[in-house]
Amino acid sequence: MQQTSRIYRVFTLLVTLKFLVLMPVWANALQDGTPHSAPVLTEIWQTPGLRVPESVLVHQQQNDRYLFVSEIEGQANSADGQGGIAILNLDGSIRQQNWLRGLNAPKGMAVFEGKLYVADITELVIIDIARAEVISKIPAPDAVFLNDVTIDQQGVVTISDTRKNRLYRYQNHTLSIWLENIDAANGVKAIADTLYVATNDRLLKIDHQKNITLVAQGFAERADGLVQVAEGHFIVSCWAGLIYYVNDEGHIVELLDSREAKLNTADLGWDEASNTLYVPTFLGNSVRAFQLTRP
Repeated sequence: MQQTSRIYRVFTLLVTLKFLVLMPVWANALQDGTPHSAPVLTEIWQTPGLRVPESVLVHQQQNDRYLFVSEIEGQANSADGQGGIAILNLDGSIRQQNWLRGLNAPKGMAVFEGKLYVADITELVIIDIARAEVISKIPAPDAVFLNDVTIDQQGVVTISDTRKNRLYRYQNHTLSIWLENIDAANGVKAIADTLYVATNDRLLKIDHQKNITLVAQGFAERADGLVQVAEGHFIVSCWAGLIYYVNDEGHIVELLDSREAKLNTADLGWDEASNTLYVPTFLGNSVRAFQLTRP
């Protein structure tokens, strides 16, 4: 009995010592928010030959699914009429590169009730998708650099202006300033009654009463694209060539750094059905598709 007791005490001491050795590692991981395993992006295709692609949007029309790609072609702030919208198939092949031309420098896009809404420097352009025709071009008051577009379930359109640090709203056929002093406002995403905004090195959450909450902070470059990949989980790109994963606790993990290769990562597209992330490379003149694998 005494022998068994001594063996038990020795075993307990060894377990305690092992715990004390490992505890600092666990504590550090919990303190800095580093996950035990991070999501992974795996490239599955790349489509070259595009003309300064800025944004990708997955669209479903009846049984047909494809990608809208906004092409600036000229300068990002030049009203030169050279821009347009291309269509890619989901395998990356180009279906119709000149689906619609004659825009200036089209950037972010969103779809609502058969219409494509596009941010085009200082105008919100509304396009009838079935006819591939521009319905209207609505000037945004005092706008300089309209960038991204999102639409909520009621059809309210929000547009960011990165140079004016501002958000616009298009509602009841009126386009007006909604919120000021959102530093370098870029990617926007409406989810239920909440608006998420990628701005400078932060991800913000804004409610319908304009209360602002910090979701995450610490991107190494200015944020650009924004998609939600699961409830409370986001992917944020920085135009310079960075892609981050933001989890529901606000921790960020770098998934991709293509700065050395000089491949930009602009306004992202997301396909929930296949867990595919679409990345326009802007000056790289291509769109890249990545499979997202989450732990």
